Amino acid sequence: MRQILYVSLAGENRIGCWSIDRDSGRLRHLKDTEVNGRPAPLAADLDNSLLFVGRRDLPCVTSYRFNSLTGDLIHVDDGPKLQGDPCYISLDKTNKYILSAYYEAGAVSVHSNNEGIFTGEKVWIQTGNGAHCVFTDLDNSHALLPHIAGERGINTILKYNFNEDTGMLSPSERESVKQPDNRGPRHYTFHPSGEYVFFSNEQDSSVTSYRYQEGDMEELHTISTLPAHYAGVNTCAQIKITPNGKFLYAPNRGHNSLAGFSINSNTGQLKSIGRTQTEAIPRVLDIDGKGQFLYSAGLETGFISAFRISDTGSLQFIDRFQVGKEPMWILILPVSE
Repeated sequence: MRQILYVSLAGENRIGCWSIDRDSGRLRHLKDTEVNGRPAPLAADLDNSLLFVGRRDLPCVTSYRFNSLTGDLIHVDDGPKLQGDPCYISLDKTNKYILSAYYEAGAVSVHSNNEGIFTGEKVWIQTGNGAHCVFTDLDNSHALLPHIAGERGINTILKYNFNEDTGMLSPSERESVKQPDNRGPRHYTFHPSGEYVFFSNEQDSSVTSYRYQEGDMEELHTISTLPAHYAGVNTCAQIKITPNGKFLYAPNRGHNSLAGFSINSNTGQLKSIGRTQTEAIPRVLDIDGKGQFLYSAGLETGFISAFRISDTGSLQFIDRFQVGKEPMWILILPVSE
């Protein structure tokens, strides 16, 4: 299996494509594509070779057909102008609908998608400031919407029912998940079993694990991403899990490290396996489809650091690669030979 890596570069209004060496994990540059409007979040429909890009200064979502051999992006369609700039986009499991979260606008939306052609807005729901991430669960029947804390967020996790036949997103009858003061849930990821969901907490610099079943959530525990006695400024950003469900990683923006955790698949409990220094302000990261390599981009440095994931979950530095100004998203795609 070949793999390619797309990185959105808001500071240069372009998207870069890199090939991943399957043995070494090193990156080889393939192509740059100009994308105006500060490109940021990315999502993909692999069945139709489509890449979706949130353009935060326009604001809209644009679709491109990608060439997996050359990295070329061919423009397909510009979605409607949105009521806010999307900070997160995802496709449901049918690839017919695009879900978006809006940090500044405090909202969530659903738009119809027909192989890259936008066919209308299904949903726009005002939720409260600080909405940061949204995608459907493994059953494609529910979605979660975390909001960060502080002056710019309502510090809660909202729950929604999702109808994959109609694309409708509706508030769940299940209660939202209130958070302790200044925790600030930002992004989340599901365990491959679907039994657990893990959140990175922006303000608290921590990760919280929950037992999950059909939209119901039971908090299990919270563990810090920082070393003891660290007194500097820090916030958490994304969160990623290995495909085998054994390890979890969250970046520290300030401490400039990647916090690693092992996962007990029987209990959902996390155990720290240490922190690995990485690029300055590591906003985004991704893990390849085989769970061999992790890539972390520095918002301040414009570099991606590549790491090999060991059998114990520790990260072994491979090399760093200059990609461009303000990397806002990394997306690794498995592609045909």
